[in-house]
Amino acid sequence: MISSEGLRAQRRWIALAVAFLALVSTFYCVSEGEVAIVTQFGRPVAVIRDPGLHVKWPWQSRVVLDARLQMFNPVATELLTRDKKNLVVDSYVVWRILDPRRYVQSVVDRVGAETRLQDTVKAELSIAIGSRDLSSLVSIDPAAVQIAPMMRQVTTRCNSAAGNDYGIEVVDVELRRVNLPEENKESVFARMRAERDRIARRYRAEGSEEAARIRSDADRQKTDILAAAYEKAERLRGEGDAKSTAIYASAYNRDPGFYKMTRTLDSYKRFLNEKTTVILSSDSDLMRLLTHGSASQSSGK
Repeated sequence: MISSEGLRAQRRWIALAVAFLALVSTFYCVSEGEVAIVTQFGRPVAVIRDPGLHVKWPWQSRVVLDARLQMFNPVATELLTRDKKNLVVDSYVVWRILDPRRYVQSVVDRVGAETRLQDTVKAELSIAIGSRDLSSLVSIDPAAVQIAPMMRQVTTRCNSAAGNDYGIEVVDVELRRVNLPEENKESVFARMRAERDRIARRYRAEGSEEAARIRSDADRQKTDILAAAYEKAERLRGEGDAKSTAIYASAYNRDPGFYKMTRTLDSYKRFLNEKTTVILSSDSDLMRLLTHGSASQSSGK
């Protein structure tokens, strides 16, 4: 049998254990970036946003939630544009808890929140993309792309729906990638190649036209330059011939005999060499100079 002293000691230990459990269940800590909800029999009774040590009744429970920004990547979805083009849209969502009470009551935890966000984002993206043509989402002209205003609209609508229904603030919704379904890629790529070929042909035609214009202009300039050069050359040649004729005439008038002799000697230089055979008549001027010398040239003046 247990003595009375042993029973008192056992009771003290039980009282200490009960007090410790009461103390542990009464005090709790909220860290920076967290929010706590105190519930009583499953019903939220208090929301604690300030970090630090807090107190609750032992029969009350607490749920600690991460109040920081969360990143969520919904499953890629195939959507239809206004011009009936299928697109595989991959997006991401930045969100955080706005109303902890409503959040716990409607979605319970992060998994439930992201499941609801998946449906909300898919619905809003379907509406936004379904009201636009493919050219406003994917284009070689940056001015034609309207993704930024579309995603601002999607973010606003998702934030309104999630805030009212689930106590979630949707900070941002953006597209990570816009792709084509595998079965459509080849036909789209073929159209893209055909479009690029058409543009390349246009550029080549414009280049050939410009090259022909440049060549024509160069040929015209060449003709003008050659004509001007020929005209100048003929003018200079005429002036030279006139000066040469004047010099010849002046030399002849000074001493016709000497002039005739020098001209004859020049003729000898042109055609006489070791291979030349000359047949001349006896009264030829060339023969007279060879046989009688310069006196015959002077006498023939």
